Amino acid sequence: MKKGLLGLLVLGALLVAPSGALAQGGGFCALNGTANFSTPLTTTAKDFAYSFTGTLSPCGGSDGSLTAKVSAGDVLNGFPEPKPTGNGSCTSSTTAGTSFVQWSDGTLTIVKYTTSGAAAAVALTGTVQPSITLTKTNPDGTTTSQTFTTTRYAGGDSGGPLAFEPPDPTACNGAGVSTAGIQGILGVGSPS
Repeated sequence: MKKGLLGLLVLGALLVAPSGALAQGGGFCALNGTANFSTPLTTTAKDFAYSFTGTLSPCGGSDGSLTAKVSAGDVLNGFPEPKPTGNGSCTSSTTAGTSFVQWSDGTLTIVKYTTSGAAAAVALTGTVQPSITLTKTNPDGTTTSQTFTTTRYAGGDSGGPLAFEPPDPTACNGAGVSTAGIQGILGVGSPS
């Protein structure tokens, strides 16, 4: 990542991060991950679904020693996560989904989020959810459900600037972008 972009992301994180996150329990983490799109993104706006996996590291603030695995539309302990959806193109888009942050100390944060992007710049805002119930279909056709509960940053918020980085930006004008790197700085915190 270019130094200028990193500086912009850090400044953006300071501007849009949850109010009081550092003072009340929380901090900032560097996000590095990959989004995979069900319908390749081109220059024409359309509906799409996607999955995301990545890491939060390094982190700073009151929990600076932690790292995390973050996912959306992937699998959590054998249960399929809901697929995030969106509408847009390579040049602008909006999305909504639920992400699951598995912290290195064994805690979990569930975030319902939205994103809004123009070109490479994407803004994420989210609210920590108390719990979610996921369901899977077993090989015999029966279903099993499990409720996952937030155990870190309950009642909190998350947000920050991200960068959309397809490996070949010129693919937007042709077959489309089916995968892209997502990097940025996310703030997360709870009110207590």
